[in-house]
Amino acid sequence: MLKIRKSDTLIPIFLLLMVLACRGKTMPKPRGYFRIDFPEKQYILYDTTCPFSFEYPVYGKISYDVGDHSEPCWFNLVFPDFRATLYVSYQKVNGNLPVILKEANEIVYSHSVKADAITEQPWYNSEERVFGLLYNIKGNTASSVQFVLTDSVNHFLRGALYFSALPNEDSLAPVIDFFRQDVVHFIESFRWKETN
Repeated sequence: MLKIRKSDTLIPIFLLLMVLACRGKTMPKPRGYFRIDFPEKQYILYDTTCPFSFEYPVYGKISYDVGDHSEPCWFNLVFPDFRATLYVSYQKVNGNLPVILKEANEIVYSHSVKADAITEQPWYNSEERVFGLLYNIKGNTASSVQFVLTDSVNHFLRGALYFSALPNEDSLAPVIDFFRQDVVHFIESFRWKETN
């Protein structure tokens, strides 16, 4: 006859209780995003042979556009630590300002397919003859901040902020807000060198 000791029955019962006791309700963890440490806001004056000057952040690098279709005074303000680029293009106005403004507006509103909203904020500095619009584009769009500046007679400048990342407004929101402040500083510090 097989004799079962009391200790032999306790071990399997103990193991079974441990397995069952460790099973609590499993809760999925909420999706999180990386913490982003932003640099301190400091600015450098950009003043070259182009007919304008402005201040840009010290954590940005100016890179000149050298593509086949580039023009003088086209450049990119690159933020490598954030995979962001502010593309800036300049053109001389030759009586065609309404056409240039219409094209710039069409580029902004081409984002309306993915945008939840597009708001326009006018900018006026009559003393320096800097007039423009700041576009805030909400939603999962390729560009969330764009702007146009002109003296209404001779000069036109357009800027658009893009990220080298999948557009996700939730994860990019703090970075977009951070760079929107830099775009606003760009506009506020912007000066035409000549306004005939």
